Amino acid sequence: MSTEFSENLLIIGKEPGLYNLLKDSSVALDFQLFYCGLKENILVFIKSHHIRIVIVDSGDSVNDSIALLQKLKQSDPLLNVIVVSNPAHPDEVLEWINRGATDYLARPLETETAHASLRKVIEKRELRRETFLLEKKLEKKYVFHGLVSKNPYMLEIFGLIENIAKYFTSVLITGETGTGKEMVARAIHALSETKNRRLVVCDCTSIPENLFESELFGYVRGAFTGADRNKRGLFEEANGGVIFLDEIGEIPMPVQAKLLRVLENRQFRPLGSNEVKYVNVRVIAATNRILGDAIKNAAFREDLFHRLNRVEIHIPPLRERPEDIPLLIRHFLDNFNKAYDKSIKGVSRDVQKLFLRHNWPGNIRELENVLQSAAMMTKKDFIDLADLPKNLKEAVPARGRMPFIDKENLSTLDDLEKEYISYVLKTTHHNLKRAAKILNISRTTLYHKLEKYKLARE
Repeated sequence: MSTEFSENLLIIGKEPGLYNLLKDSSVALDFQLFYCGLKENILVFIKSHHIRIVIVDSGDSVNDSIALLQKLKQSDPLLNVIVVSNPAHPDEVLEWINRGATDYLARPLETETAHASLRKVIEKRELRRETFLLEKKLEKKYVFHGLVSKNPYMLEIFGLIENIAKYFTSVLITGETGTGKEMVARAIHALSETKNRRLVVCDCTSIPENLFESELFGYVRGAFTGADRNKRGLFEEANGGVIFLDEIGEIPMPVQAKLLRVLENRQFRPLGSNEVKYVNVRVIAATNRILGDAIKNAAFREDLFHRLNRVEIHIPPLRERPEDIPLLIRHFLDNFNKAYDKSIKGVSRDVQKLFLRHNWPGNIRELENVLQSAAMMTKKDFIDLADLPKNLKEAVPARGRMPFIDKENLSTLDDLEKEYISYVLKTTHHNLKRAAKILNISRTTLYHKLEKYKLARE
């Protein structure tokens, strides 16, 4: 008999009969067996002995075994639990599986049957591990200078960033708050010929209206009360490099005129000075506003808009990129594991479902903040619903939005498929190429399904 064991296996039951049966069988060749009675502190034993597979001997009480199964899975959703019972009604077996059981074995138990079930558990786990490692390699394709996405439109943006980075031209980045506009600006800078020069970031929302001119262009001593020295502005600080004007729609009209002159002539005068200063600065601007509306309302200069908008990059919101959520989860958790010296492997299935249902009004920034808070809170190696902020759970629409909750009138698979295809079409604004990519089907198949469910293409 082998003296090296590849896995620890715990048998839990009222009596050690099943443990005694398995320890004298071929199972003991691949596993080191342990036994726990029902009255022992099972969860502590599992943790202290690094148990990843458990066999629950259900005894005579189905309800007790279900309660124990539920307790085990709540403690560690990744724990593999095999239930052994007297021949059970199919509904009871289904209940065990729905509660998270990995497998069900009927009595009288053949040791070879138990061994085969255990081997399948190991093989599936190894397959998951290999898949995880493969996904990690593939992830590198989807990480681009801090930006993370596998969305087809975002991958096109990655290519656009590479193309325009080498040209010293102005760029306008549009998109909702939290979509990663500053990350795009930093990627452009990192790929440019001026990557070793300064990138100066200006948050236009944080500057009081009466200080915009002095902040951007500086001032000389005596320019106003309290100006007891000369001060360089952000444009002078960025000379030879890049200035990123975040939320440029907040700049007041008088300052917009001076900014236009800088873009046209590369020159300006500091506040209170007659001296003209010359700068060579690449301007990258960003906004969450629709500047076309601001132009119509005389809140933004049209000539400045055209100067800034030599190249426009629009970043879609997270709700239109649901395929990116698992990638972003892993990306952020890797960062937080390093920051907080943790080893969080991922999120529970319930959390992932919640994340996919959430509308993410704060976009990627909101997702990052939620995961950061949960990573600090959790004491386990995964993030569960209990670790999430209360406001997030309350903000998610009830599952009743989907048509399969009423147990008396369960929906068909066709109903569910139609509902999901409708949702994907809505989030992609009926872009059939992107919708087919998300659904992982060909466009021809998508056309057939649209006809089948009488869904409009536009």
